Amino acid sequence: MSLRNTLKPLAMLAGALFAVAPLASFADDLVVKIGFAAPLTGANAGYGKDLENGVRLAITEANAQKIKIGDKLARFEIVSQDDQADPRVGVQAAQKLVDSGVAVVVGHFNSGTTIPASQVYEQAGIPVLDPAATNPIITGRGFANAFMVISTDAQNAGNAGAYAVDVTKAKRIAIIDDRTAFGQGEADEFEKAVKAHGGAIVAREYTDNHAVDFSTQITKFKGANADLVFFGGLDSQAAGFARRMKQLGLNAQLVGGGGVMDDDFIKLAGDSADGVMAWEYGRPLSQLPGGKDFSAKFKKQFGADILSYAPFGYDGAWVAIKAMQQAKSDSPNVYRPVLKAIDYDGVTGKISFDNTGALKSGASTLYQVKNGKWVPIVTKSGV
Repeated sequence: MSLRNTLKPLAMLAGALFAVAPLASFADDLVVKIGFAAPLTGANAGYGKDLENGVRLAITEANAQKIKIGDKLARFEIVSQDDQADPRVGVQAAQKLVDSGVAVVVGHFNSGTTIPASQVYEQAGIPVLDPAATNPIITGRGFANAFMVISTDAQNAGNAGAYAVDVTKAKRIAIIDDRTAFGQGEADEFEKAVKAHGGAIVAREYTDNHAVDFSTQITKFKGANADLVFFGGLDSQAAGFARRMKQLGLNAQLVGGGGVMDDDFIKLAGDSADGVMAWEYGRPLSQLPGGKDFSAKFKKQFGADILSYAPFGYDGAWVAIKAMQQAKSDSPNVYRPVLKAIDYDGVTGKISFDNTGALKSGASTLYQVKNGKWVPIVTKSGV
């Protein structure tokens, strides 16, 4: 055999070895599945996609940083489920995430979906980091696996109630909610705070989250001579309520909870939006050290501005990743104690949890519509 013929098979063997080496290295990576669930279709799909993009951005950055968990290079992957903002579908989505072997879940969006879904995660022993749902029930049941990276209604609507009495000096306060776990939860906490600060509730009404006419409730508020109305629900309905208030001549301050402060409210409410107030969860992103940078990164990655909750989804994913990194394990039983004790400086602020899993010292900010834009007025921590 000639030298040429001898070298040829050796070269082919070396090429094969080099071709296999990266694959072998890739196979040694630790694949960590991060579950995500939120409405990705339907009326709340915009919020769900916004949240999902926040989680995706965190995962992209984590993979670029080549984070190690123990002695293995971690490769983070997102596993998404559409819960359709439906409690029944949400439970099914949660079970699918559990069955797919996720190490953690970031989700859901609606309180009414998060509450039953979190029972699935608790039974499976998988931590869930809630980036948007705010009903205090979520962390109020003693679950070991429920954590919130956003303020609760007790903090946000509690601040709203205190402010209405102590600062706005409202004397005759009315309340309406959409009877969802979110809207009713906000309204309940607002009422508690008003009464705790010596305020008077002159009327409380409710609707449902599909209603488009609020004439009956507004007429009752007008008859009760209400000077401030709190709306517990989301932006599209709040906009319709604001328009109808103006049409029926109810001259009262309209105050919304966390679901109202959105640009869509201003578009839908038109000139009825002027002067409307809303309490939003967290601090203004523009006032946080990493807020401007996060906004720029988000727009570059997805070609769109942040809608609302993306920073909380981003922080939820990073908190989980940091806990696994510190614990040197993606096993919930190993990293859960680290997660419980974590102290993390996130985009949305400092993140640490109390003994229930709720966010310590959660902040909320009052905004008001001025000249067609939401303008921050004051930020409060705690209640």
